[in-house]
Amino acid sequence: MNIREQFNTAKNSKFTIPIIIAVVLVMVIAVIYFIVFSAPERHAEMGLFTVNTNHAESGEAADNLAAKGFIKSSFAFKVVLLLHGHREIQPGTYQISKSMSVWEIADILSQEPNMKWVTIPEGLRKEQIANILADKLHWSDEETVKWVTTYTAMKFDYVEGVYFPDTYLIPVDEEPLTVAERLGRHFDEQFAPYAQEAQEQNIKWTTVIKIASIIQREAAGSEDMPLIAGILWNRLNQKMKLEVDATIQYVRDNLAHYGTAPDLYQDKTYTVEGDWWKPIQSSDKQIDSPFNTYQYTGLPSRPISNPGLDAIKAVLHPEETDCLYYLHDNTRTIHCAKTLAEHEANIEEYLR
Repeated sequence: MNIREQFNTAKNSKFTIPIIIAVVLVMVIAVIYFIVFSAPERHAEMGLFTVNTNHAESGEAADNLAAKGFIKSSFAFKVVLLLHGHREIQPGTYQISKSMSVWEIADILSQEPNMKWVTIPEGLRKEQIANILADKLHWSDEETVKWVTTYTAMKFDYVEGVYFPDTYLIPVDEEPLTVAERLGRHFDEQFAPYAQEAQEQNIKWTTVIKIASIIQREAAGSEDMPLIAGILWNRLNQKMKLEVDATIQYVRDNLAHYGTAPDLYQDKTYTVEGDWWKPIQSSDKQIDSPFNTYQYTGLPSRPISNPGLDAIKAVLHPEETDCLYYLHDNTRTIHCAKTLAEHEANIEEYLR
């Protein structure tokens, strides 16, 4: 081999080695991509993936995705999600498929879920529930008003008290009427055994919910509820006025936000904004309404809030007591009294 041939051979080798290395690297990358980033299946139906915790860490979601077979590698998902600029995923349910790549799934989980978790606390009136739903499900003001004034006012016994406090997984595009039916249906399911028990005790189910709604607003916690239930039953059985602040708060806020004290919200004057359950003033006790239990004997015409199971149980299993009065001190500890004189002494000792 002459000098020219040797030079050309060396020159070719010089360019061939990097090319070979580049080809090998591309092949390695392709294999790695196929192993960890590609879709687990070529053809698959859409499925549901639910993130249960609030502001779930991406690592937890990645592990669950891998466990359910939506992705091949949890590490790959974390890397891709990080490249998307997201460290957390909104809680809720997403529509994804095993035929999607990690990139596609990360893109979907970086957006808003198809179904959202909505938590309804105990003791809210339905206007407050409407505002929670509107915020989570992006209702317009018009949809929120209709939920309050129309969709939850179609049956008298379902105007208030039956929009059960719990955590729901609700499609973001579900119609407000369907949402009202969902909450009411869940109430029916949860209340069914207690409705049977109420019937056995010869108590109307609507009476149970009315009393439970009052207890829910009046109690400092579930431990107070049986005692308050016993006191309310004592007052009802002795034909005494209940004299409960929460019922006055309810009717006063109706007057403030509706202009009247509507029964079935037929005036449709409700506005979305509202400030509810503020302490009553002495002048509030002069409101002329069946909800004013300082003026009228017996229960209001409907519940004043949406109670949980502890309040419902307390109505059916009240604490046996001779007390007719109660108050909470500044630490929210309850004190009951058998006579008005004892109650006034408690007021002097604990509230003044």
